[in-house]
Amino acid sequence: MTVELVEPTLGEPICAVAPDEPAGDTRFAARVPAVVWPATTASRHEVTTRLSRPPFVLDSAGSQEHRVRGLGLLLDWLSDYPGHSWQQRWMASGADAAAAHWRAVPAKWLRRRGDFNSGRQRALCAAVVVAIAADVFRPSLDWLVGAGIRSLATAHDLMETRDPDGFTRLRKLCDSDRLVSARGRDYTLRRAALILAAQGGTVGEITIGDVLELLATEARIYRQPRTHGADFYRMMRGIGVFDASAPHRLGELRRAGQRTPAELIDRYQLACRPVRDLLVDYLKERQPGMDYSSLRKLATYLGNTFWKNIETHHPGIDSLHLTADVAEAWKKRLRTMSQTAGTAEDKHTVTVERISYRQCLTPVRAFYLDLAQWAIEEPGRWARWVAPCPVKDEEINQRKLTRHRKARMDARTRERLPVLAELGRSLVERRNATQALLRAAQQTQPGQNFAAAGQTLTRLLGVSPNAHGLVIEGDHVHSSIRAASCRREEGVKVESPQRSEENRP
Repeated sequence: MTVELVEPTLGEPICAVAPDEPAGDTRFAARVPAVVWPATTASRHEVTTRLSRPPFVLDSAGSQEHRVRGLGLLLDWLSDYPGHSWQQRWMASGADAAAAHWRAVPAKWLRRRGDFNSGRQRALCAAVVVAIAADVFRPSLDWLVGAGIRSLATAHDLMETRDPDGFTRLRKLCDSDRLVSARGRDYTLRRAALILAAQGGTVGEITIGDVLELLATEARIYRQPRTHGADFYRMMRGIGVFDASAPHRLGELRRAGQRTPAELIDRYQLACRPVRDLLVDYLKERQPGMDYSSLRKLATYLGNTFWKNIETHHPGIDSLHLTADVAEAWKKRLRTMSQTAGTAEDKHTVTVERISYRQCLTPVRAFYLDLAQWAIEEPGRWARWVAPCPVKDEEINQRKLTRHRKARMDARTRERLPVLAELGRSLVERRNATQALLRAAQQTQPGQNFAAAGQTLTRLLGVSPNAHGLVIEGDHVHSSIRAASCRREEGVKVESPQRSEENRP
């Protein structure tokens, strides 16, 4: 088996919980990780002997030699750190805290003893995966999710060594469920393997709290929650891991209702407690006149886009009175954002202009102006926070934003206008082909073959022609033709004023 180690593309961990990811049901707490278990207190000789026997032995002699060499380096590395168990030595090494950059920790150790080369580093890192599968030590969920180990490799070893029956049942259930794709099945197996790697035990011991903890960790480390979480929960419930009282769907656990202003702000773990309290008070003051969606967006703008951003780049700041340099640096960071561009084989990150830049500034200016106004009415409560507003009135002028948006829309229309004619012809051909198929199917008896539009099909017994989606497809094509015609007309309207200007003497 080949274990592949990759660097993940991680989102910036802006807050403790994803902004749009409600907290899980507090009735279901995750298990507390064990401190000591037999495999982690085993001697070096016992670990080496165990991992040199099936099911940890590879078929290829060369690969097995590479694994044994990596295992020796791994145990040498961990033995240099204090602890009465391999778990304690793993945590003392600092690799777990390094998360995605953990490979630099053993690399530094190899360099210090003069043994570094890329082959030894790869062998040592591959041995880490094997040791995890053997339950020698249990990394944190943060490390497992963020370190970039392809967990299907870990799942393969876990299925052979920990709970083969449990993983087999889980895989069969995924394969028998038509709503679970192959990708959803892989995500389910990976996530079950990660929980076993962090908590130990078997698939049957996984709890609802473990599932929620893993999904929350993924949402915190990456920019957004990972896909197929609902499938994972449903499959775990389907194999009888949870008791009968468990909700049928993951969404039922995540409906935690509306959050309070304090909970909205505390998502961002602000360092300055006085400013955090001020933002909570401000949201409470604004709350009666706002719907919840608007309140949540305001909390994101003020707590994350504004103050968390400033705290991150200016640690220790505790005043709303921002210097010109701090305010300008913050606005400069907001003007641009990173986007992934390129093909699937050649992806790269580019910096682009943030279209919603002025929308980020408006709530901050309103915040400062509200404090100044409220300080007149309640000086004891608000006066100490009055400060010059870092956002000027001309910086939130919406007229320029509206003109720019209209210009972008017109430019897109002009770019697409030349291909609309070809699109229209293609849609008409597709509609005619669909109509020909439908007519031929309606005239064919069930069980007989028919040919139309260059295809040979069979009308099934007891199935109407519409079961193939021919009527629905025809309707979709007709709607697409109408949309293309409307877009062509809009393009003409956009082009006409421009041509009039060009032809004007």
